Amino acid sequence: MAGKIKRSLFAIFLNTAPSTETAAYALMGQGITSQKVDYGPETSDETYVSEDSGTTDVESYKPKISTQQTAIQGDAVFDYVDGLRQKRAVMGDARSDIVLVNLYGTEATGAYPAEKNAVSIQIDDFGGDGGKSVEINYTVNMVGDPVKGTFNPSTKTFTATGTGA
Repeated sequence: MAGKIKRSLFAIFLNTAPSTETAAYALMGQGITSQKVDYGPETSDETYVSEDSGTTDVESYKPKISTQQTAIQGDAVFDYVDGLRQKRAVMGDARSDIVLVNLYGTEATGAYPAEKNAVSIQIDDFGGDGGKSVEINYTVNMVGDPVKGTFNPSTKTFTATGTGA
């Protein structure tokens, strides 16, 4: 029987310790009420002289995740991103990685289908309205091709499989 998939079953984990040997993945969730992966397809359009209708091909993708997060001190994701904001991190200092996890996928010994991607995090704005919580808006720009694998949310470990492993 087919059924709907709840948003909570698509999880995104951010490595909050990219400069260390062992990744420290934290769930992007606290303070975030809506989040989507914008795949940013890059297309080319052509209409051949022998045809009346055009052709659109997908040439590549430029995925990003625009995120609005309420500031929650002590949340590993907020603390990490706020640290990038405070030092105005650029280039390699703004790099980390994320793992997109399909918790609705088939589980194999506690691990779920996932993809890991290098990212560059840009800070868009910080602040908010009087009398309300502070918010930070940032964009997680994916860099290069993803690595397919599995992710175990309990141990927070990614295991690469197949191409790109």
